[in-house]
Amino acid sequence: MAEEKLPTRAEDFAEWYNQIVLKAEMADYAPVRGCMVVRPYGWALWENITAELDKRFKETGHINAAFPILIPMSFFEKEKEHVEGFSPELAVVTHGGGEKLEEPLVVRPTSETIIGYMYSKWIKSWRDLPVLINQWGSVLRWELRTKLFLRTAEFYWQEGHTAHASKEEALEEMYRILDIYADVAINEAAIPVIKGRKSETEKFAGAQITTSIEGMMQDKRALQSATSHYFGQNFSKAFEMQYLDRNNTLQYCETTSWGLSTRMIGAIIMVHGDDKGLILPPRIAPIQVVIVPIYKNGAEKTKVMEVADKVFAELKAAGIRLKLDDREEVTPGFKYNDWEMRGVPLRIEIGPKDVEKGSVALARRDVPGRDGKSFVPQTNLAAAVSGMLTEIQSSLLKRATEFRDANIHDPKDYEELKKVVADGWAFSWWCGSKECEAKVKEDTKATTRNMPLDQPKGEGKCIVCGEKADKKIYFARAY
Repeated sequence: MAEEKLPTRAEDFAEWYNQIVLKAEMADYAPVRGCMVVRPYGWALWENITAELDKRFKETGHINAAFPILIPMSFFEKEKEHVEGFSPELAVVTHGGGEKLEEPLVVRPTSETIIGYMYSKWIKSWRDLPVLINQWGSVLRWELRTKLFLRTAEFYWQEGHTAHASKEEALEEMYRILDIYADVAINEAAIPVIKGRKSETEKFAGAQITTSIEGMMQDKRALQSATSHYFGQNFSKAFEMQYLDRNNTLQYCETTSWGLSTRMIGAIIMVHGDDKGLILPPRIAPIQVVIVPIYKNGAEKTKVMEVADKVFAELKAAGIRLKLDDREEVTPGFKYNDWEMRGVPLRIEIGPKDVEKGSVALARRDVPGRDGKSFVPQTNLAAAVSGMLTEIQSSLLKRATEFRDANIHDPKDYEELKKVVADGWAFSWWCGSKECEAKVKEDTKATTRNMPLDQPKGEGKCIVCGEKADKKIYFARAY
């Protein structure tokens, strides 16, 4: 790894982000424009996120399946809004086996159409409902402007697709999943996201309602981190997804879909990282603890490594994910920088003096320098380390929450809103009109993010036009 310094966040936030992704070996650019290679360290982080999601999906009755990556082009023409929303991003296969295909095939940008087709074959009666299926995989969208993890042509995600007998049940499902996403973001990734409903302009193509979780990055831009949609009967009617109800009457299903992608990794980097590199929340960090032995000669090495091996075995037995960095070709200082770049939450240093005193030095990644360093006894070390990892997790969430709250403002008029969204979020009354939404976007490049589910009581005046408004919405510039 090159020892060039990162640009600081203040100097160039975008380049700081790009460099971290590459230097921490999270991902790399693929030979195909706009695609990425997720490297083992980045994939390990993704696996930890997916494990948390998968566990919660299964606890709520969902099961996993896999659907094809190639979808007939005609499927996309069945749901008008859906095809309009996705047509600029489609990658289309026209030849196979050296011959022109009778019907072009789309490389899936999302799977509503193919799953709608399959559900129409599987669902016949009310007894077949609800269908609660999730798929793990990748999708392809021909994006013009790409950024590793945040927006790439191919990206990895999960997409859930459910079919229900009633609107109430489908809406309940949409909100249940939104809660799961918020739970994983807040309690695992330490990102204080806001749950809310998207405007008509910002909703998913083909959806009746789109809900999202929105996070604030350190450059004060918003990042839509996951979405959960209610489709009503839009896709059911397009794909003849019908069932006989208890009265033997043919009804259309009510459907939902929802997804969270590798974009969440980008959010973790931009919410928690500092000028030295990544800072990973302990609950999902691939490596929670790194042990760095320090010695000058063979005699010291023997004593130090004996303790380091013992500590490693004890922590591993306690279920802590850790690494013993016994590389001899690099200095301890290099190792510190290396693991700081990779965001390992806690470093344990063991030198000859620590061996004599029966202690170890603990260095927290989230608190730089001496303030983050403490000395603890080797006895009962697993409990001390586990306690500190818990403390780091809650400290990261607290810090990110305080930062978010300090940068959300309630401007008194439209002129002030324009200033606020240049460097923060505005939380304002909005009349619901597309014209007011478009004006903000045109004047400031800020978009509506979501209307939080937790709305203030009463009503106010639209921040743009001054008309009566009964809901508040977040305006911010976004990724």
